[in-house]
Amino acid sequence: MTSATDRLEKVKADLRGAEAEFNRDDESVELIAVSKTFEADDIRPVLLAGQRIFGENRVQEAMGKWPGLRQAFDEIELHLIGPLQSNKAKEAVATFDVIHTVDRPKIAKALKAEMDRQSRNLPCFIQVNTGEEPQKAGIAPKDVDAFVKECSEVVGLNIVGLMCIPPVEEAPGEHFALLEKIAKRNGLGLLSMGMSSDYPIAVAFGATHVRVGSAIFGARDYT
Repeated sequence: MTSATDRLEKVKADLRGAEAEFNRDDESVELIAVSKTFEADDIRPVLLAGQRIFGENRVQEAMGKWPGLRQAFDEIELHLIGPLQSNKAKEAVATFDVIHTVDRPKIAKALKAEMDRQSRNLPCFIQVNTGEEPQKAGIAPKDVDAFVKECSEVVGLNIVGLMCIPPVEEAPGEHFALLEKIAKRNGLGLLSMGMSSDYPIAVAFGATHVRVGSAIFGARDYT
C-alpha cells in the first residue's frame, strides 16, 4: 500500500511532466494539497515531505487542526476552497491566507470588512459556475465581468484570479478553456482549476493552481 508521501511525489512528478508536455514553465503550477476531512496526524507526513500549500473546505474544520500544525511547521499557506457563509468571514480571514470562493456581493463585502478590521489583504479568486449548475455555487459566466469590476473597484478586494469546478459528467477541458478566456479578458493572471481526476488537463489550459486531495491523501470517509 502506498503512503501519502509516495502519492504526493507521484502527483508532483505528474505535474512537472504536464508542465513540460504543455510548454509551461517549470514549477509554474502550484499544488494545493486538499486536506479536508483528514486529521492533523494524516497531514503531518505530507508536511514533513515538504508540502506547504494546503486547501480546506470548511472554516470550522480548519480552525480545529491548523493552529497546532502552524506552530510545528513554518511557511504554511492555507487556502479556503469551499463555500463561505458571511457569518464565518471573521474566522475565515483569521485562519486562511487565500480565498478561492468569492461568489456573491454579500461575501465580498463581508470579507473586505474583516480584512480591514484585521489589517489583512488576502488574495481572492472569484468562483465561476462554468456549467451553470443550479446546485453549485459560483457566478454565471455572463455575469463574471461585472462582478470582477464590482469586487475590485467598488468593494476593494484583491481579486487575483478565477476558480471553477466543472460538472462531473462533462469533459473538463471546455470548462477550463472558458475560465481561461474569461480571466484573460479581465486581466486576471491566476486560474484555480483541476482536481485529482483532471489536473494534467487543467495544466494544458493554463491552470496556475491545482487542487489535489484524494490522489495524495487517499479516499475520503464522509461517514
